[in-house]
Amino acid sequence: MEYQHIQQFGKKIRDNVNKVMIGRDHTCLVMLSALLSGGHVLLEDMPGTGKTVLAKSLAKSMALSFARIQFTPDLLPSDVTGISVYQPRTGEFEFKKGPVFTNILLADEINRATPRTQSALLECMEEKQVTEGGVTRKLQDPFMVVATQNPVEIQGTFPLPEAQLDRFLVRLNMGYPAFDEAMEILRRFIASQPLETLESVTDGEEILAAQKECEKCKISEDVLAYMVRICEATRDPERTRLGASPRALLALMRITRAYAALQGRDFATPDDVKALAIPVLSHRIVMKSGFGGQNSVKFMEEILKTVPAPTEQEGAGK
Repeated sequence: MEYQHIQQFGKKIRDNVNKVMIGRDHTCLVMLSALLSGGHVLLEDMPGTGKTVLAKSLAKSMALSFARIQFTPDLLPSDVTGISVYQPRTGEFEFKKGPVFTNILLADEINRATPRTQSALLECMEEKQVTEGGVTRKLQDPFMVVATQNPVEIQGTFPLPEAQLDRFLVRLNMGYPAFDEAMEILRRFIASQPLETLESVTDGEEILAAQKECEKCKISEDVLAYMVRICEATRDPERTRLGASPRALLALMRITRAYAALQGRDFATPDDVKALAIPVLSHRIVMKSGFGGQNSVKFMEEILKTVPAPTEQEGAGK
C-alpha cells in the first residue's frame, strides 16, 4: 500500500464519517492517525457535542466490532475485562469475555468509575491483553479505546491519574459547532438518523496493512531532534511538576508518521509535529499552578512558539 493509497484510504473513511458528523474532519484525521499508530483517544468535552456519535461512526465506517461501556461508580473491573464463571455441569470455570474484547471500545464518562475500575484498562491499553486467573488473553487487532469525559462537572467523578492519562495517545476537544455547522446538523437530522444507515468503506485487514505502511514513513534527524527539544522544554522546574516522558516522545513520533502518511507523504515535517504536539503532550503535563486543562495547553502553545523548528529542507531530510 503506497502513501497516496493511504491518503485515499483515510479520505474515504473521513468522507464517510462526515455523512454523520459536521465540522469534525480534523478531529477524525487525528483519531484515524491514532488508530494507525496503535494508540488510544481521550475525547474531553461538554455533553452533547457528538463524542459518542463520532466513535460509533468511525467504527461503522471501518466494519470493526464496537462495544460501549457506561462508566459508573458501581462498575467493577470484571464488568470491563470479563470474569470466570463456575459451570456445575463440567465442574470447571469458564471465562466470559467482557466488552473490552472488541476492536473499538467506547469508555463513556470514564472518570465516573472508581480508580480500581479505571485501572482495569491499563493492561488492555498498554499490552492489548487481559490477564485473569493467571491466564493471559490477547485482545482483537486492531484495538483502540475511545474514552470520553466531561471536563467541567466534577461531582461524583474520579480524576484520571497521570499513569492512566499517559496511556492515551491523544486528548482531543471537539468544541461547539459554528452557526453554519449547527444549521447543517439540523437539516441533516431533521428527516433521518444518518448513523443508522451508515455503511462501511473498509475492513480490518486494510487497516492492519495501513498500520504497517505507516511504520515505514521516514522522519529526518532534524525533525526527531525537534521533537526532543519540545519534550525537553516541557520539563520546566519553575512551571511544571511533571513534563513529557520518553513514552510521550515515542507516542509523538508514532502518530506523526501516521499523520504524514494519511496526507500522502512518505516523510514527516515540522508542521506535522506542530499539529500534534498539543493533543499528544498537553494531557501528560502537570503544571505547578494546576492540573492539566487549559494551563498545559497554553504552556504548550508557548513552547511551540519559542522552540525553533527545522527548515523545510531539513524537515524533509534533504
